[in-house]
Amino acid sequence: MIVEQISIFLENKTGRLVEVTKALADAGVNIRALSLADTSDFGILRLIVDNTEKARLVLKEHGLTVGSTSVVAVEVDDTPGGLDHILRVLSGAGINVEYMYAFVQRSSENATLIFRFDRTEQALDVLRQHHIPVLSSEMICR
Repeated sequence: MIVEQISIFLENKTGRLVEVTKALADAGVNIRALSLADTSDFGILRLIVDNTEKARLVLKEHGLTVGSTSVVAVEVDDTPGGLDHILRVLSGAGINVEYMYAFVQRSSENATLIFRFDRTEQALDVLRQHHIPVLSSEMICR
């Protein structure tokens, strides 16, 4: 299952991040997961939200540059070695992890990992073959 992630390109200056959070809050869009990476000049804010289309529209109305990326959400045991197991399975199949971030859901005792792969469909097949739970957008946003 593919999850749609939005990416917002932000100047690395005071107040830019709060522009995003305020716009989404005012629109009633809930942020479920996020990752922020920066350089000295700009940052990339990656978000999983409960209403991707609304978020994209609202952010564009605020003059922000918004992109979209397909990612995969994987449920992992929140125990030592949980991540290692998944990474060994993927590495053994020759699949590269371009980036990832994690969060814990209120309704689960497990962690959720968000992955961006170089070969998403092949990664999904490998995860399923190894009985690693892949989550839908609906499962993340409930």
